[in-house]
Amino acid sequence: MNDRYLSVDQVAELLGTTVRFPRRLIEERRIRYVKVGRHVRIPESALRDYLASRTVEPLRRPRSRFGRAAA
Repeated sequence: MNDRYLSVDQVAELLGTTVRFPRRLIEERRIRYVKVGRHVRIPESALRDYLASRTVEPLRRPRSRFGRAAA
């Protein structure tokens, strides 16, 4: 229970989006959340997991032995 619980407004600010985006993630159950009465809180670990699962690593192209062709 060391996890910090963030409000929807805090998550939106961290992601740099409007409040609508985290609310949609909650509605579509694409992120873990906790309901405390009528309040919705998102654990910090759930936000980290969500971002990690959607991180796209860059492709590494093999270097050409010959370089560029002359024009």
